[in-house]
Formats: sequence, C-alpha cells, structure tokens
Amino acid sequence: MIVLSIFGYKISIMSNKVATQIPDYLEETYWWAYVRPWAVRFFERQWLINTILFGNYVRLRNAVLDEFGDDLAGRTLQMSCCYGDLSPRLAHRAAQNGGALDVVDILPIQLDNLRKKITPEMHARTLLMNAAALDMPEAIYDRVLLFFLLHEEPQAYREKTMSEALRVLKPGGKIVIVDYAQPAKWHPVRFLIFLFLARLEPYAVDLWGKELADVIPAQMSGRVWKKTSYFGVLYQKLVSTR
Repeated sequence: MIVLSIFGYKISIMSNKVATQIPDYLEETYWWAYVRPWAVRFFERQWLINTILFGNYVRLRNAVLDEFGDDLAGRTLQMSCCYGDLSPRLAHRAAQNGGALDVVDILPIQLDNLRKKITPEMHARTLLMNAAALDMPEAIYDRVLLFFLLHEEPQAYREKTMSEALRVLKPGGKIVIVDYAQPAKWHPVRFLIFLFLARLEPYAVDLWGKELADVIPAQMSGRVWKKTSYFGVLYQKLVSTR
C-alpha cells in the first residue's frame, strides 16, 4: 500500500495486484457489468451506453456539464466511475480553470479503465475508495457528482453514500444526482425497463415508487432540491446548493 499526502489529507492507493475488499452485492449483482475485464471491454463503448439509456446518454451527460458550468475551479468529486466520456470532459473543464477532479471507486479495474481515458493535463485523480466510507476529511469539495450510482446500491450503502457525499461537500457547494426515476404511466418502454431493472439491477426498483427524499429521507432533508426530469420522467437530475 502506498500512502500519499494530497491537499493536506492522506490517500491510500493499493496496487491492483493486491486484493481489494469488494462489497458482496457488487460481485453478486454486477459481476457482468463492472467487475470482469471482459465486461469493461464490452461496455466501454459510448454508443452502447447511449443505447442502454434509450439514446439519452449525451443529453444526461450534457445536463451535468451544463449544471456545473464552464468554471470548475477548485475541487470536484465524482463518486464512482462510469462508462462513456463524462469524466474526461469534467476533468478537462476543471483543468482549464486550475481545478482538479477526483474520481473514487471500489473497483481497481474501473479506475484502470478511467485512467485510459484521461491525460496528465486533465488534473484528474483516481482514488481507490468505497463511496460509502470515504477516507477524507469533511468539507473539502466544491461540487460532488453521483451519476447513476444510487440505483445500483442496496439501501444501507445508498444511505451511507449520500451521507458521505454531503459530508465532504463544502458549505455552499453543489451536489448533482442523475439517476433513474419512476417513468410516466404512458411511457412506451415502462414495462420493458421495469423487467430489465428488476432482473439485472434489482436495487433500482426502489426509485420507481418513491422520490429520493422518501427513499433516503435523513440524507435528503434540510436541503432544497431542484428536480429536472428527462425522457418521460424515466431519468431525473437533482441539484442542491447550500
């Protein structure tokens, strides 16, 4: 294990050859999407991610970029890696204004994949950490992003992840959440996507019948959230600044 001191706090970086404590739910539920090398090679295709999101990847990616704006000075945290070019674009914007992007993930293979998409000029760091238990002090980030993460977590992890996101966010900082929501009753793929999520992403069903404020009330309370819906309410963007 290597321990580095960055911006006043210590970060432990483990070699990918060292066994990482991967949560049981990740291996049991998402081995086919994130854990296996062949899965990473298969899914790291932007056209495929766009297809899985019914043609909405670029729209949702741009919604995040527009929400944060062109000036990403300071420090930005992305909680978990994601396929596609969202992270490199965030890192590029941050570097243009002297800022930096940190991306945390519990899977070394996902961090390895992200490192292939970023350059040294982007000022991006990949940190091997559990989003539900960040090894960081409080209030150090100007903005935090959770992009299609909460629907993949069991309730206990979801609560801890949100608590951690708010803990490391500076007063006045912005938090952005993009994830699934309950689609309108008239939605043409409502039944199809429900079957898909129920079979392959069972924790996502929690977000269908309730608002996030009802799913994780303790973590969402005390803040004003602005919600924007996309594609017949199948997707949502929640933004809070305080």
